[in-house]
Amino acid sequence: MPSKKSDTESAEDLIKSRIRAIQDYPKPGIIFRDITPLLKDSVLFSKCIDLMAEKVSKYNFDYIAGIEARGFIVGSALSYKTGKGFIPIRKKGKLPYAKISKDYQLEYGMETIEIHKDSVERGSKVLIVDDLLATGGTASASADLIKSLGAKVSGYAFIVELQFLEGRKRLSGDNVTVLIKY
Repeated sequence: MPSKKSDTESAEDLIKSRIRAIQDYPKPGIIFRDITPLLKDSVLFSKCIDLMAEKVSKYNFDYIAGIEARGFIVGSALSYKTGKGFIPIRKKGKLPYAKISKDYQLEYGMETIEIHKDSVERGSKVLIVDDLLATGGTASASADLIKSLGAKVSGYAFIVELQFLEGRKRLSGDNVTVLIKY
């Protein structure tokens, strides 16, 4: 059932209450922060996107790049809210057209992401969006892809930040917006 904000709870507290902690996923020792209960709550997910749009309004950007897969959900909604175009950054082998790739290290393995070569114009400005900032590896690799196409990264936006993993440090002091911190 959708949430209604009480007078004593902030929107951030309500959002945090809808983020589920899953122990030992995807491997032992990892606590996975699952946003699917938040997505199910139409009122609260709308508020989450409204808050993110408000916070990133100070950045100058032409496009939003969403990182597969939950970054597609958050990024698409934010793209609609801000009136900006959406660019998918996908896992290897998922894009059908000419693309560039970037390998990077996750906290629990290696991964490769890709972007279409014609996704952005040289000189354009891009906001990178995902659900969660952990080690910063995926966001940093996404920024490398954007920059290699001649565009500029205006900033990053996440629902959740796992501060103890210090991912923000990998983002070179760029603008980073988060709603919830663990």
